[in-house]
Amino acid sequence: MSFDILMLVVSLGLILLASLVFTNGVELLGARLGLHQGATGSILAAVGTALPETIIPIIAIVVYRHDPQAVQVGIGAIAGAPFMLATLAFFVTGASVLIYAALGRRTTQMHADPRVIGRDLSFFLLLYGAAVLATFAHECFPLRALVAGVLLCSYVVYVRRSIQAAGAHHEKLDALHLARLFRTGNHGWLIALQVAAALGLMIGGSHLFVRFVSGLSSELGMSPLILSMIITPIATEMPEKMNSVIWTAQRKDTLALGNITGALVFQCSVPVVFGLLFTPWDLRGAPMVSAALALSGAGLTLVWLRRRRALSPYLLLACGLLYAVFVFYVCRR
Repeated sequence: MSFDILMLVVSLGLILLASLVFTNGVELLGARLGLHQGATGSILAAVGTALPETIIPIIAIVVYRHDPQAVQVGIGAIAGAPFMLATLAFFVTGASVLIYAALGRRTTQMHADPRVIGRDLSFFLLLYGAAVLATFAHECFPLRALVAGVLLCSYVVYVRRSIQAAGAHHEKLDALHLARLFRTGNHGWLIALQVAAALGLMIGGSHLFVRFVSGLSSELGMSPLILSMIITPIATEMPEKMNSVIWTAQRKDTLALGNITGALVFQCSVPVVFGLLFTPWDLRGAPMVSAALALSGAGLTLVWLRRRRALSPYLLLACGLLYAVFVFYVCRR
């Protein structure tokens, strides 16, 4: 058990290092492509850091679709990712703002672009709401296939709107880490290389974390469904959390929150499509509770944003209570 804990610490270190390298590279990549901060956070950063938690359920339900336990893990991971983002990731971001404010590195006032965050949350509520409702007709495959097609088309629309929408340009860009290392300029190929290397390190660190946390949970007698809904998403959503922590320290709140809300839209689209097409998509029980809490967290944040035209770190902290509700529900079962 002590070796598993040591390797968990090592994997967390790898994810943190990868996040530091990734945030530096993806900002420069977004600026090079002519994308504003909102599009960079909601598309480039969100999709890139969502790869670890996307790969796991797809492999589980496509490659091992004849194994009931693997299918269970896949569904749990698909439902667990939006739940973690809309509760724990929001909580971590809010806590980071308050901690950095206490250290004098920023104020508690958040400057996230309400157009970007509002658009992301609106898309998430509509798409994930439709996906959750599909579970009540999970025995009708044609309907599930129709919903899957709508989700994919909607994500394409979302990407297009995100790129075309107005947004703040990148400011105070640091030099590329690899450019400093090799004492050269911020060349496009070098930026792409750094982003790709950081993503590889993120995926490797996340899979290492999942591997050893799985062994640890097995020793503790935890079920595969609960593992895939609570433990695995904590690891695989780690890049988004780390990126947001780094960007809040730099007072780049649109990037920090857009990274999370953009990942929410991606997670309720691409992975859910595989769940709809390759599993029975029966979310009864813990997956349905997690989905309801994810929708509640996103809905509460959107309502606050629409009324106040700004976000509060205290509101984001409150979203963490929804995670505590789910843990309490699991422990009582």
